[in-house]
Amino acid sequence: MKSKLLCMQKSKKYQQEGSKKITHLILPSLFARFAKQACRRGDLKTVHEKIAEGININSRDIFDYTPLILASLCGQYEVAQLLLESGALCERDTFQGERCLYNALTDRIKNLLLSFDFSKSTSPLQPLAAYFTSLLGREHPKTWDLSLTYDNDTIHVHKFILASRSPYFAKKLETSPEITSWRLPNAIPFESIYTAIRFLYFSEVAIDLGDDQEEEEILRGIDKFSRQIEVERLFDFALKRDDRRLTRQRMSDELTLARDEVNQWFQKNILKNKIVTDTILAKDVKWVKDNAIFADVILRADEVEEEDISEEIDPGSTENGFAPSNTLPIGSFKEPSKSSAKQSKARKSVLFPVQKAMLLRSEFFLIMFSSAFKEAQETEHLQIIPIDCSPECLEVVLTFLYTEKADFSLSLAIEVLFAADLLLLEKLKVKAATTISSLASGAPTTDPSKPGDDETVELINIYDVIRAGWDVRVNRLEEFGARYIANRLEECIDEEDFAQLVKESAQRVKNRQETDTIELVDDIRYYLSERFKMRFEDAGIDVMEDENLLTEDELLATKVDGLELEDGSAPAMPDDFYAGVIRTLDGEDVEDEFEEEARNYQILLGKIDALLDRLRLDA
Repeated sequence: MKSKLLCMQKSKKYQQEGSKKITHLILPSLFARFAKQACRRGDLKTVHEKIAEGININSRDIFDYTPLILASLCGQYEVAQLLLESGALCERDTFQGERCLYNALTDRIKNLLLSFDFSKSTSPLQPLAAYFTSLLGREHPKTWDLSLTYDNDTIHVHKFILASRSPYFAKKLETSPEITSWRLPNAIPFESIYTAIRFLYFSEVAIDLGDDQEEEEILRGIDKFSRQIEVERLFDFALKRDDRRLTRQRMSDELTLARDEVNQWFQKNILKNKIVTDTILAKDVKWVKDNAIFADVILRADEVEEEDISEEIDPGSTENGFAPSNTLPIGSFKEPSKSSAKQSKARKSVLFPVQKAMLLRSEFFLIMFSSAFKEAQETEHLQIIPIDCSPECLEVVLTFLYTEKADFSLSLAIEVLFAADLLLLEKLKVKAATTISSLASGAPTTDPSKPGDDETVELINIYDVIRAGWDVRVNRLEEFGARYIANRLEECIDEEDFAQLVKESAQRVKNRQETDTIELVDDIRYYLSERFKMRFEDAGIDVMEDENLLTEDELLATKVDGLELEDGSAPAMPDDFYAGVIRTLDGEDVEDEFEEEARNYQILLGKIDALLDRLRLDA
């Protein structure tokens, strides 16, 4: 063992030198597109998608810029916020951290960085790791199902954690899932065994060593026990615990590996063994306690009834496959066939066998299992607890509880938002709100005032998003909804649903007085001014650039020469191309785009005032 220890110490220097270059080994072209095209330009949708794909958001380019530094430098507040929430590092007293703070373009971004207090810039898996480690000392409510005894000492553990983290325990528990106690070998020091168990529970290797002889005995015990449980990398962590920087880096990689192992076990045992049955039969399902996947409770989610779906979807709201303009993009959808609509299908329910130990991450379940509720009582078979959400939504919630992962489509985001609010999962609620505001970015991809632009097919109602923000108290959704409407106000201003939303916003103020403002209207006015202010700035830049470009006649000749001719003739150019006609929203011709934008801005403000007068509201 001493020779192995000496070998490890000799390699430490090379590992430390090599670790400095690791962050540059990510695919350069992929990272360059992510950093330059998304973080610098504020493309929230692309940033969110790349983070979901697993890109290393703490990588650096050839100029030592991280995505967070680029977003901070270029004034992209929403991108910087998303990166910080996803685990971007901004450590105090480091060159990168101080560089990020010093280069912040605005005070708002600087305050955002300071609000994270640098201590939050840790591994995004740290909360999950801390929870797993806390399970070892949790006495109430009882969640363990296996006791490891060593002389007079006992360690209460969870079978599913041991089976997911150790191939040895997985094989042993597969053959004897009903076992409740296990006697540990006395030949190995208890400190060595307890250190190994804590490592399986996502904890760092921390050893309380005495003299040199005791240290060698504990290390030898760790070496032997780690080989027995087939987790030999544990011994390497025990040897290299002195270098805190290298240990922190390696522990971050270990947390990712541990999460992946738990996720693999979750997919193979929990999701693979879920039961799909008729709703009327779901309550009669019996599942014995001593089962092969160590489940001790069952969660039930019922499919949405067809009647509810028909009430929620207005058949007159779409035409030729296009949804109204006040909705968010999801993808393509097909109309149900008449034959399938006539057939009445039995309503289905999905049962998920799970462990209480992981459900306790939710304060909702913690209160339920810690009290005298019926769900906390011991029964002959596993209890079935209904959850008010769809099976797809419940699967997202369980995946988050077990693995800290939360990948779901935009179509499911609002339901996940309400489920997270119900189960008191604040972090999942923030992820759902981030998904909505990122994948459905409020910045318009086309100009709604231009008649030739086509909007993407969209299907989540923006008014429902704003109402959801009110119900679950998420300001991000309220701000996103106001920005989204402001960028498309000419399409929404005459809709009755928008008028109803304004009335609801006004009614949110208790004992409303005539001088009280309407929060939604104020936000829309603010983002409307931002929208036209940005266009004025862009137009100004274009004017400056045009001074060094070709004349109008030369530009027209260049465009005509570049056309591909068919049969010796060029296609006809539109009349507006020659005439240069510019019209406002009310159809009036103006001289230039500056006047057009100024008139459109005043027209939209006037329509807001007219709407308030019609609703008899003063804001």
